[in-house]
Amino acid sequence: MKVHFLGTCSGTEPMPNRHHCSLIIECNDMYYWFDAGENCAYAAHLNPELNPRKTKAIFISHPHLDHIGGLPNLMAAFEKIGRVHSLPMTNNDTKVDLYFPDAEIRKAIYTIYPLTGSSPYSLKLVDHDITDGVIFEDENVTVTAAHNAHMGVPADNVWKSFSFSIVGNGKKIVFSGDVRSPEELDGLIGEGCDLLIMETGHHKVEAVCDFAKERAIKCLCFNHHGRQILYNTEQCQQYVREFSEANGFPIYICYDGMDLEV
Repeated sequence: MKVHFLGTCSGTEPMPNRHHCSLIIECNDMYYWFDAGENCAYAAHLNPELNPRKTKAIFISHPHLDHIGGLPNLMAAFEKIGRVHSLPMTNNDTKVDLYFPDAEIRKAIYTIYPLTGSSPYSLKLVDHDITDGVIFEDENVTVTAAHNAHMGVPADNVWKSFSFSIVGNGKKIVFSGDVRSPEELDGLIGEGCDLLIMETGHHKVEAVCDFAKERAIKCLCFNHHGRQILYNTEQCQQYVREFSEANGFPIYICYDGMDLEV
């Protein structure tokens, strides 16, 4: 599997060369999106190394603006590019599955950009809610969701913030989304994972490194950066370099446009 980081910033004030959280996991030449922060359509469609029309599914971890702000524009880009240039989807299907944990906000996004379905090249989205357990499975990947308390504990037991594990080609990636505590990921990590993509918008670099060290994590990527990394990048890079060398597993502070093979 490959991971394409489109945006690696949390919901801070605008930062140079950093955009809100979005990434694509590529498996067997098919694309699976996780979060859709602003700029994700631009970053993907104008990258000559990527072909977003291979998209099979989009997964939204939670409905905060820095994770969904680019979704209406992404929908529009799919539809307009397909219709204007007569480009069909190349994902071996006629649809894209959208997993979104808040039905009301999902409806609002469709109000901002209603899909027209006016041509055979238009994007066809199929909506899904998110619950705990396996939520998606095809010939390439299995995606499992686990709720977390980032958006609080709901009185009605309808959770709106999730983390994911993605298993494909014998590898497992865990994507944190935003979490209240790293320990909320233990159920997805289980006996270990090949890659943990961990948000640091709400957690200290040192604490995340210690968390990964205590578990069978083969590689750690910092994503969704908060001000500790954004304001002290060189200091944080030095820390993770030394921690990585001392503990024997690679650690990356991700940047927009970064690609990583798992």
